[in-house]
Amino acid sequence: MSEYHRPDAKKIQALKDIANKLRISSILATNESKSGHPTSCCSMAEIMSVLFFNTMRYTTEEPRSASADRFVLSKGHAAPILYAAWAEAGLFPEADLLNLRKLSSDLEGHPTPRLNFIDVATGSLGQGLSVAAGMAYTAKHFDKADKHYRTFCLIGDGESAEGSIWEAIAFASHYKLDNLVCIFDINRLGQSEPTSLGHDTDIYKRRMEAFGWNTTVVDGHDVEALSKVFFNAGTVKGQPTCIIAKTFKGKGCPGIEDMENWHGKALGAKGDECIEAIKAVMSNNGPFGLKPSAPTMIVPDVDITNVKLGEAPKYKKDEQIATRVAYGSALLKLGKANNRVVALDGDMKNSTYSNKFQAAFPERFIECFIAEQNMVGVGIGCATRDRTIVFMSTFSAFFTRAFDQIRIGAISQTNANFVGSHAGVSIGEDGPSQMALEDLAMFRTIPGSTVFYPSDAVSAERAVELAANTKGICFIRVSRPNTPILYECNEKFQIGKAKIVRQSDSDVVTIVASCVTLVEALKAADTLASSGVNVRVIDPFTIKPIDAATIISSARKTNGRIITVEDHYPEGGIGEAVQSAVSMEKDIIVKRLAVQEVPRSGKPAELIEKYGISANCIVKAVNQIMSQ
Repeated sequence: MSEYHRPDAKKIQALKDIANKLRISSILATNESKSGHPTSCCSMAEIMSVLFFNTMRYTTEEPRSASADRFVLSKGHAAPILYAAWAEAGLFPEADLLNLRKLSSDLEGHPTPRLNFIDVATGSLGQGLSVAAGMAYTAKHFDKADKHYRTFCLIGDGESAEGSIWEAIAFASHYKLDNLVCIFDINRLGQSEPTSLGHDTDIYKRRMEAFGWNTTVVDGHDVEALSKVFFNAGTVKGQPTCIIAKTFKGKGCPGIEDMENWHGKALGAKGDECIEAIKAVMSNNGPFGLKPSAPTMIVPDVDITNVKLGEAPKYKKDEQIATRVAYGSALLKLGKANNRVVALDGDMKNSTYSNKFQAAFPERFIECFIAEQNMVGVGIGCATRDRTIVFMSTFSAFFTRAFDQIRIGAISQTNANFVGSHAGVSIGEDGPSQMALEDLAMFRTIPGSTVFYPSDAVSAERAVELAANTKGICFIRVSRPNTPILYECNEKFQIGKAKIVRQSDSDVVTIVASCVTLVEALKAADTLASSGVNVRVIDPFTIKPIDAATIISSARKTNGRIITVEDHYPEGGIGEAVQSAVSMEKDIIVKRLAVQEVPRSGKPAELIEKYGISANCIVKAVNQIMSQ
């Protein structure tokens, strides 16, 4: 094992000078934009100097190289000093820092992957450590490169109150992610008042040790001490490392350092005084002669494109198969076809059937336990730098608690797949807390998302295959009840292309429905046909994008009448997607059947009837719309 060698006096001074230059750059940039968080930057200047110019291995030629160390700035409001560090490393001209927060610049108020040195968006606090844990897990278990690249995450003390931070702390300890280093910037002050623990670093230390982390308290403004603890972190085995850095907000700024009411404010004229005071303690203004160290190995490229099911769906027409079961089967097939397919679970694998994948590929299955926010963050971390194809599954209802992580995932330009089971009242006796009735709405609001709602096992398998090859966030809604096989096993499916599953030349109404309500719609169609009334039935397959052309064409052939039926609340689901699709068309009316109130426990058939989405209710709706 290599021993720690203290940097020489020249390097120590250079690291101090770089820290102060980063402070100055942060003040200048935020003064120019007249907004930002310079005091939050000043507290972490030495940490950034030591990390970027003494500890981390990376290159400016390829900032997001698969072989390089990762850095996640969880306290994203301190973005100016992150930008300043990369400018100092030589990635782009320092003059660009003065374009902070301008519409014409990618140096946004909080980091986003519009920048080629940012992996994930941060700024909604409490999320960075989960993502970093996903990166570290990928290095250790998928890339087998934990001895060569490490992941560092800088966390603000204020955001450490977020429960998602502690979910991530538990996760990283459980999986012994010894290639993960988190740094708590304990600068004592939050946005509106001091944090709950202030500078009591001993409490932070005891808490982290109780969670099984190798933990050290350090003066966060001592570059020599920081150099040593970062080196030591690389020698620890079987534990993640936490560095509790005691710092002062606004460090180096007279009259501002460790004072309240300076959060999120450009320093204005006071900033000029601060810059002069900081310059007074610097030996020179650069260049300092410190450059980043290169990665120690080249991580092999991986191919996650054009992934196909290992074998086509194999179902018989007389079978009844739940789409959640088909998800498990498809995930297993994808796993056989590509060794970079990974699955994450929230202790629901025997309900989502992702346990099929676990049994075959335990080394690529991550049990995240009942911590959905962390699961989503870890999944986003695993997906960074295109190292894996990520599928995350749990009950659909439980993704709602991770909505913030999901929306930040979209800002992060992540490619991640979410599979939600037990949707709607059709789950039966478990009751409303388990019934996802707003999940379609939630995922439809995510920019760039694709929302699949397969209606049988064949289409469910194809949805999984398509999602694996689709950029952005994908959501697949799968159901608990068994449903009949509707399609031939060789049926082709496309995103944004609906299937007309029943039609005639004399159809009078178009019905749009998915999965359990599609089954009800087909029953209703049989009942109506027996009385001489023919209806057209459409399976949309994807709710976003919705197949407007097929829906409008069918409506034109059915006297402009559409009925939508969904096991979902009326807001944001199938009905509103269809209404949006036809909103600019003349003479088309849409009648929506959906769950109109908070439901209760009961048998699935009872609930479908009670809440107005059964075959009987569809027949009544058809008769009503024909009489209008």
